[in-house]
Amino acid sequence: MKKALTVLTVISLAAAMMLAAVAAQTAEAAKSAAKPPTTREMALLCWQEFGELVPARIETVLVPFGSLEPHGVIPNGTDSLAPEAMARDIAARVDALIAPTLNYGLTDAMKAFPGAVSIPGETYAPFAEAVLDNLAANGFKNVIVLNGHGGNTTALNAAATRVANARRVRVLVVNWWTLADDITKAVFKQNGGHAGNNETAYVQAFLPEHVHPERYKEEMASPNAPAGAYYAVPVASTILLYEKGQGAPTFDAGQAKEYFRKVNDRVAELILDTVKKWDLAGVYK
Repeated sequence: MKKALTVLTVISLAAAMMLAAVAAQTAEAAKSAAKPPTTREMALLCWQEFGELVPARIETVLVPFGSLEPHGVIPNGTDSLAPEAMARDIAARVDALIAPTLNYGLTDAMKAFPGAVSIPGETYAPFAEAVLDNLAANGFKNVIVLNGHGGNTTALNAAATRVANARRVRVLVVNWWTLADDITKAVFKQNGGHAGNNETAYVQAFLPEHVHPERYKEEMASPNAPAGAYYAVPVASTILLYEKGQGAPTFDAGQAKEYFRKVNDRVAELILDTVKKWDLAGVYK
């Protein structure tokens, strides 16, 4: 009897120790899950921390896509710099990591200008798709493309569709300047343009030292051609107004800050709402 009681005591102690160990592991896991990442940028994370975060803690990634092309009197890299700054501003709000930016895009009509680089479509499209595919393979459930260049849109939409269906993930492609059309008109009281009031203000908000109003002249701007009216290669102007007589840069610091904040709020709102709708529908959960 005494021997039986001793065996039961040992078993009870072992079970208690096991439960305590499990509880400690659970508590440690909960503590790790609650701890914010050391950085939101994938390129700065070590592989161990990334593995701890994705997908157990973070399911969303922001992927900036841009180009290198002339933009009036603001940086040639505006199409990459803008979505990159946007990603950094909203990443915590949408609980996402930020993938490295793809800085080159499709800009054949502007490649004649100094500093421009255009990637052929047959090279760009599969590369862009491979980037999205690899992010999905790493465990991200929501892949959010922050596109900064209109010339990339068709290729990115096609890549998003293929990756979403093949990998059973959710992909959202955001063209911020179109999404913010009403914000542009509210802040500037007129329409915008490529390297116009909207893009110039957005960049001025976070890189004022690289905006050069002293280089600006009115004749640098041209209205976009009416649909089907004509097509010029290279483009005649690097500031292309959406409407004739509207959209010239203002270089107003107050407008720049207001525009940057309102655009980022709109993009963050869209991402959160889209993910919420995906979750409610049970899509690829």
